[in-house]
Amino acid sequence: MRNTSGQNDELLADVPDSELMAVVLEGRHGSYAAEVAEFFALLHRQLGDRGRSQAWGGVARLVRRREHDRMLATVQ
Repeated sequence: MRNTSGQNDELLADVPDSELMAVVLEGRHGSYAAEVAEFFALLHRQLGDRGRSQAWGGVARLVRRREHDRMLATVQ
């Protein structure tokens, strides 16, 4: 899921996959990003893929944490 467009490769190579997925989901789904990640976590759990389910759950938690941090930044 990495960008292969040359100059941005160095920047994206340093970003963990879950962080990158959180950014992509936020960009595509806005305030629903955490719910989308939770949907994929549930889907993979039902399909018996525990590893992917846990990974998507981690992305959902990360999206929620990022949203919380942004809300705190606007209050201060």
